[in-house]
Amino acid sequence: MATSENKQVNPWWVAVINGMASYIDSCTIITSGVALVIYQNTYGLTDIQFGALSAALTFCIALGSIFGGRLGDLFGRKPVFSVTMIMLVLGALIMVFSNNFIFLLIGEILMGLGVGADLPVSLATISEQAPDDKRGKMLLFSDILWVVGIVVAQGIGSLVGDWGLLGGQIMFGQLAAVSALVLILRQTIPESPVWLEQNALRRQGIVKKEDTGKLGDLVKAPYLIPFVALVIFYIGTNIPANSLGQFSTWIGNNVVELPISTVSLIGMIVYPIRAILDFVFMHFVDTPKRMPLFYMGAILYLAGFLMFPVFGASTVTYVLTQLLYCVGAAFAFEGILKVWMQECFPTLLRTTANGAIVFASRFSCAVCGFFTAAFITAFGYQVAFWVLSIMCAIGFAAAIWAFHGKRYNTFEHDEA
Repeated sequence: MATSENKQVNPWWVAVINGMASYIDSCTIITSGVALVIYQNTYGLTDIQFGALSAALTFCIALGSIFGGRLGDLFGRKPVFSVTMIMLVLGALIMVFSNNFIFLLIGEILMGLGVGADLPVSLATISEQAPDDKRGKMLLFSDILWVVGIVVAQGIGSLVGDWGLLGGQIMFGQLAAVSALVLILRQTIPESPVWLEQNALRRQGIVKKEDTGKLGDLVKAPYLIPFVALVIFYIGTNIPANSLGQFSTWIGNNVVELPISTVSLIGMIVYPIRAILDFVFMHFVDTPKRMPLFYMGAILYLAGFLMFPVFGASTVTYVLTQLLYCVGAAFAFEGILKVWMQECFPTLLRTTANGAIVFASRFSCAVCGFFTAAFITAFGYQVAFWVLSIMCAIGFAAAIWAFHGKRYNTFEHDEA
């Protein structure tokens, strides 16, 4: 029965509005990467200052995810995802109007913390409002919005990238406007009914000891195996993906000797393919065909990173790397991760687990990002891609270890 505290809403409305967390996630990262180059030239930022701004965003996304996830389990989903949008609006507006390093740093920190804290609670809200037979489909829709965020940011950057300061302000202004709109629309979404129910039981002390929502429960049965597997899976697959995103343009231009415009065009073509295949996976993720498609995606994902070390650098291998990665990612990367993260943990531990998994991966990517360029310079791109391929294999092996022949559903557990 609907109440004033928990009114009924269309689950797809929840999926779209909260799924915008993924749009804002990718859009913030791409926007910052492009606009900060403009700001560096405009304001005369030193290389150290530029690096500090980029690192601040990455590390704060990681920190925000673990704190936002924990707060979401303790105090509810809605307060957290409302505050995160306020932080994003303020951070983006500071980036629009700032003219010195200190204020730019404050803006990057606010955006990073907001993006990181928003993702765990937003995904949990989608899963907890979704029908059982459409939960995976609605969570996968957020992965499509993640791709849209990349394409939009790249598209705006290609249009205004040569406009100087105004171009950077337009890019951050778009981010502020979207975040403000999402903040307004999220006020139509009530607190998660599942969280309200479980929190009430927790206050009454009538939940099982493994379901009290304590942080230490993540490293105890029955949640230890899926938690460890998802941490390894996300680190193992995300570091290669992050490295490819950071250095594919450098490799395409300096190793394969492709014009930067051609490199950008390849990216604009292959990423929409991933979004289309996400739509395909949406129809099967809630069925027994989920795992066969995951295995296929894992093989293609790994094959993409093996192109350079096995066949060397060429235009063909560069295109195949990007294409195989995008096709494989639609079935065996962040989309399925988002589904598993919701299914494997109970309501009072769900956003805590989500935040810890995202933190582990994003923090690892931030650390590795500092050494990737030096590693490629010292050992060559082929050795680097061998290492990335091995990491992919370890990540997929962890997922297969935990999920082959097994389907977790803590929603049924909570209802019982």
